[in-house]
Amino acid sequence: MPKNSKSVKRELDDDDVTESVKELLPNEDARDDSFKKSSLIADAVSVDKRRDAEEGLDVAEEERPAWGSKLQYILAQVGFSVGLGNVWRFPYLCQKNGGGAYLVPYFILLVTIGIPLFFLELSVGQRIRRGSIGVWNYISPHLGGLGFASCMVCLFVGLYYNVIIGWSLFYFSQSFQQPLPWDECPLLKNKTSTYVVPECEKSSATTYFWYRRTLDISDSISESGGLNWRMTLCLVAAWTIVCLAMIKGIQSSGKVMYFSSLFPYVVLICFLVRGLLLQGSVDGIIHMITPKVEIMLEPKVWREAATQVFFALGLGFGGVIAFSSYNKRDNNCHFDAVLVSFINFFTSVLATLVVFAVLGFKANFMNNKCVQLNTRKIVGYLGNEISHDLIPHHINLSHVSPEDYKKMTDIISGVMESDYPRLALDKCDIKDEMNKAVQGTGLAFIAFTEAMTHFPASPFWSVMFFLMLVNLGLGSMFGTIEGIITPLVDTFKLRKEILTLGCCLISLSFGLIFVQRSGNYFVSMFDDYSATLPLLIVVFLENVAVAWVYGTDKFFEDLKDMLGFAPSRYYYYMWKYVTPLLLLGLLTASAIQLALTPPTYSAWIQDLAQEQSLSYPPWGLAVCISLVLIAVLPVPVVLILRCFGITMDNTASGGPAYQKGRVLNESRSKEEEDDDASLIQGRTPSEAASPVPGSSVYDNHGMPGPSPAEPTSNGHLGVSRRTGDERDMPESGL
Repeated sequence: MPKNSKSVKRELDDDDVTESVKELLPNEDARDDSFKKSSLIADAVSVDKRRDAEEGLDVAEEERPAWGSKLQYILAQVGFSVGLGNVWRFPYLCQKNGGGAYLVPYFILLVTIGIPLFFLELSVGQRIRRGSIGVWNYISPHLGGLGFASCMVCLFVGLYYNVIIGWSLFYFSQSFQQPLPWDECPLLKNKTSTYVVPECEKSSATTYFWYRRTLDISDSISESGGLNWRMTLCLVAAWTIVCLAMIKGIQSSGKVMYFSSLFPYVVLICFLVRGLLLQGSVDGIIHMITPKVEIMLEPKVWREAATQVFFALGLGFGGVIAFSSYNKRDNNCHFDAVLVSFINFFTSVLATLVVFAVLGFKANFMNNKCVQLNTRKIVGYLGNEISHDLIPHHINLSHVSPEDYKKMTDIISGVMESDYPRLALDKCDIKDEMNKAVQGTGLAFIAFTEAMTHFPASPFWSVMFFLMLVNLGLGSMFGTIEGIITPLVDTFKLRKEILTLGCCLISLSFGLIFVQRSGNYFVSMFDDYSATLPLLIVVFLENVAVAWVYGTDKFFEDLKDMLGFAPSRYYYYMWKYVTPLLLLGLLTASAIQLALTPPTYSAWIQDLAQEQSLSYPPWGLAVCISLVLIAVLPVPVVLILRCFGITMDNTASGGPAYQKGRVLNESRSKEEEDDDASLIQGRTPSEAASPVPGSSVYDNHGMPGPSPAEPTSNGHLGVSRRTGDERDMPESGL
């Protein structure tokens, strides 16, 4: 982050500005009118723009949009970080990795990895006021590929993430029915009888509706099966919503955030209250908070907790940087980082309470159903395989509780021993039902939908649930698309409306691969391989770039200059030592896991009506590897280009040129040099009214337009501004 030269005062009164201009201008009568005009311009310039000029930032660009309010900005960051993973990933990890004990490693890693890196991204975005491409070129042009890598990951994630929103829209549209369409298995009729669809009878009504009615899924990824027209229409609707919300940038998406970010909390609280009133919900919550300390000591638990922290906050995508770049320079981004991180954490806990309350009800319901079915079997065996003497006298066979059923089966199994398996009686244990871990689409579209069929007024709760999923998905999509649009607009000076529309149309075209009958397998592929490893690499290099390439000490000075206070030294040691080591360990563990675990996917086999784990075909393996390589390829490519001095020289078109820690002013014509207003702000009136479109250039080897930077009084390099034939270079720390 740039810091001001000791020789250049930040706060100038009107007289000081006028005197400085008089010293710079020649004493010619012909210049008087121009000088008066320049003085008026100087009086009207805001503090933020004066800082831009002093720090070498791109003062010739259009006035940057700003958030309508601080609340709007916080809701945007919360909407981006709080997504579907909080509802269907975190509860699964909590159930799988020790219940309440899982919260301990998660919270520790949130404090040591999550908050410091989130604070870092907020800081660089707010200070430099550019998207990810401009930010990392500004810090070090050799690492400029980080911004392009972030854009590639955002593109890959956005392609399949909007498909999930499309699925949610389909379920939302189907929820206005009583009973719900996934409540019972469909019936088939022939000439002689009516029977249940075999695929549904072997699985369940909700499972059948998901795999056959919704996805119409093929048996493997190699069987395309053509487009699913229902899902194609839903995908078009999802991209239309995203495009309309993003077409005007934060002016439009910021207003949508009021609903998309707040509505999920209303639904979660309503579900929690309703869930606590259901039979068995307390059993689910007790199961959740009961710690399994021995599981917590396993390294795998810590690795999965770190990965969840990493993705929960949206680190590395560029969306955090893009949103914060529209803030004022003196905004307290440290407070924002802590606030949003803890809101995210408590949202995950709230969602977990809701999920376990509902799953507890479902487990209780399924256990009672199991008891009833097996009690009927026992009644049929009485007098033949089972003696009446084996049934305790206090048990009423017309209404058997789970506890009585357990006592009864324990007696029968103890007496009959070898003959007991022949009876085919299930154990019917509620704990076994609770331990059936379900995540992702299985939780949202199978387990949760099945539980809601047993709710009173089930269509209402189904509408609320899937509308919540749509809003959670849209909040994350807005941040993901902003992570693509903002860097490209800042870099290539394109119109945001045209770029947004083009991005959505291109993404929709590529997204058709996910709405084939085999599309669900591609969603799993992209989810597993397009983001995890590339994002870890990007965030690790981001941390290294700021802490070691730029320097933690200088970064702290910049933060003090921006915030008005020095952050805790805790962040100093986290950024410089602890967080990079933790990220390196997480990156190594993830790479080893990917290398040792053969890439597989879960395929739904129609004849068997169950999932099977299949290996990817050779072309599928090639796609998996390509996703990782393409996402990280910009980093080494840009590094090699910079090392050999190969750059794209587009300064003549008006784009900014970067050197390490500074932005070089755009090349200007002779008429622009003669304009006195450029002496004050480095911009001409014509530039302010109609900026010249162009492309940015990132160079660390000197540009043909501006002269080389000279050391300032404290040894840092500055940025030149033209004064006739001379150049004055205020200092820039970055």
